[in-house]
Parts: sequence; structure tokens; C-alpha cells
Amino acid sequence: MSMELNEIADSIKSMEIRGAGLIARSAAGALKQRALDYKGQDIQALRKQLEDGRDILVASRPTAISLWNSMQATLLGIEQAESVEEMRDLVVSNADRFMTRSSRAVDIIGEFGAKRLRDGMKVMTHCNSKAALSVLKTAHAQGKHIEVYATESRPWKQGLLTVRELGAAGIPTTLIIDSAVRWAMKDIDVVFVGADTVCSNGALINKVGTSQVAMAAHESRVPVIVCAETYKFSPRTLTGELVEIEERDASEIVDPNTLPAGVKVRNPVFDATPPEFIDSIITEVGVISPYAAYEVIVREFGQASIFEE
Repeated sequence: MSMELNEIADSIKSMEIRGAGLIARSAAGALKQRALDYKGQDIQALRKQLEDGRDILVASRPTAISLWNSMQATLLGIEQAESVEEMRDLVVSNADRFMTRSSRAVDIIGEFGAKRLRDGMKVMTHCNSKAALSVLKTAHAQGKHIEVYATESRPWKQGLLTVRELGAAGIPTTLIIDSAVRWAMKDIDVVFVGADTVCSNGALINKVGTSQVAMAAHESRVPVIVCAETYKFSPRTLTGELVEIEERDASEIVDPNTLPAGVKVRNPVFDATPPEFIDSIITEVGVISPYAAYEVIVREFGQASIFEE
């Protein structure tokens, strides 16, 4: 068995590997490598190794729909394989297709999103979304003079990654503390954020604090645009399944031993933004209303594969 898969699962769980897209591609690559590492000729043994590997990876971040969808895409059709070679080739092909198309999706979203930015605009973003940053960097490369306000995004401070990336690209950027969002919103023209999960009703599950950004934007009549690849849409929510909000250890915020007895600490990773606070969702297949999320899920996941050519 491939130790690399277990190491990747551990890295996802510890958040050394983070960001919905990177998590999904890393997991697909790990499952691909497990297929390549198998040297036996027992097709059922290979299938068990692959399915066990899938379960290990999904358990590393069970609430990440991008991870679950990447595993579904990578193992698509393996039950039809009639030999070890056929199953191995299928997994490798599926994984490569997923990784290529999910990476390409970020660039396409960047092109679509840049059309929504005009010269002189001030933009706010939250956390560290590769898709949202693709929009900002694409607009800058087109010669549009934009200015970005990025939230700190505690407790992991992903906003520092954002300001470093934007600063290195030559985009004027201001880092603000999370609690300054409403204060800063008066100067903002548009908000761009990424997505962890898009639900069938158009609600957005994303880095905790996103809903507060959206509420402040709504109050100030500032449009909120979500950048989300289609593999972040959740087919599970079609059947009414609720999205579980992951909570992490209190020690990421404060040493619990320094607090008085009886004090509790809550550390949610995500929150939910209602669709009425979202103006549009940019995907690699087009720009949609949040209320069209249901149609995207049915179209993309109702086929044999969401990444079918």
C-alpha cells in the first residue's frame, strides 16, 4: 500500500494541505498513485485498496465536498473493469482528467470574473481562494487598476497568504482585521469570495466570517460574487442532507489552560451565507444566480461524470 496516501491524508487533516481545490487534487493524485503502486493481479484486492484509500482520504476532512466529489470522479466506473490493468488505467485517466479540469477551471473563472471588474474598483476578499485571486490577478494583467482589501481570516490567518500573493503580483492591497469588515465596506465596490461548498438552494458554505462579510456588503448595497468550480457544488444537498460545519481544536485560538474553569471555546471552520446575500456565482461553465445552483447540480452530477468530456 502507498504510504504517500496516508501522509497526504494526515497533511489534509492537519491543514498543511488546505484550500478546497488543492485538497481535491491532492486526494485524486494520492488515489492515482495507490493504483499505480499495486503490483498484484487480484482485481478485487485492488478495488478494496482503492476504496479503503478513498475512505481514509474522505475521513481526513469529512465535511469537504470537493474532496468527496474528487473521490467519486476518480473511482468512476471501476466496478465495470474486468482486469487489474483496466481498473488501474481507468483510475489514472479519471484522476488526470479531474486534476487537469479542476486546475483549468480556476483560469476560466478568472477570465469570467475579470469582466465584472472596471478600472478603479476597490474589491474586498476573504480568506485565500485561488479562484477569487485568479479573478483579481487576471483583471490586473488586463491593465485594470484595482485595489484590494483582504481580511486577516483568523485563526489560521489565510489572509496573509492572500496579501503576499496579490502584493507580489503588483496589486495595491490592504490587510484588515476581521472585525473591521463593516468599517471598510463603505469604500468597497464589490466583494469576491471563494467557496467550500455550494448547496442546492444556493447557500454558500465557506471560511467562517464569509457570512459576516456578505451581510455587511448587503447592508451597504455592495454586490457579493462567489467564485466556485462545479466540483464544489454538493449533490448530497439535493436529498435534503445538511452540511456539517467542521469545528477544530480550541488550541488553534488560545491555550485552554490559560482560561478560567468553565470557559468554553468554539472554533468553527465554516459558516453559511444565505443565497439572498449573494449576487452571482461564477463557475467554469458560466455565471449563474445562486438560485440556479440546483440546475447546475442536476446537470453536472446527473451525467455519468461531472468531468465527462
